[in-house]
Amino acid sequence: MARWEPNARERLERAALALFAERGYDATTVNEIADRAGLTKSTFFRHYADKREVLFGGQDMLAQRFSDAIRASAPTATIAACLAAALDSAAPAFTPERHDLALQRRALIAATCELRERELLKRAGLSSAIADALRARGADDTTAHLASELGVLAFSTAFARWAEPENRQPYTEIAHTALRDLQARAAALGAEPDVRA
Repeated sequence: MARWEPNARERLERAALALFAERGYDATTVNEIADRAGLTKSTFFRHYADKREVLFGGQDMLAQRFSDAIRASAPTATIAACLAAALDSAAPAFTPERHDLALQRRALIAATCELRERELLKRAGLSSAIADALRARGADDTTAHLASELGVLAFSTAFARWAEPENRQPYTEIAHTALRDLQARAAALGAEPDVRA
């Protein structure tokens, strides 16, 4: 009899993170993750292609959210406003209940070369989704690429700040602050250097 339970995806994610912390990423198998979650191996593969995707499965959904938010922005919206809308669209993934998972995920990725490489590929996918959506709104290639890199950097910065153990500030506030800060820093690149004796 199949073991169907609600919230299977989150249960698998929590089980995987716990096992990765206990045994290490390389020593943990899909079967062990499914068993720890109280689910079957086939249930695991209905949700994730492999054990790496437990950590990155949400990235495809995130890329779609970013793209949809940009495309849904008002025709008169600036590129900065489109990036802010994209960042806002990620807010449902950053609830207080998921804060502990973000901490575990961040530590695991930092400690595992294979996962750091996978994260870079997923970030490139986010950047591509943003750039494609901006080009669809009429942005030229260079502007779309620059803005997409700025958007991904703002998102990565916001995620890192939100995931800090002592943080209690909502993700959206952090994301908007990160985007404004990066925009200001980018604008300052052409300013005269402040040379002080």
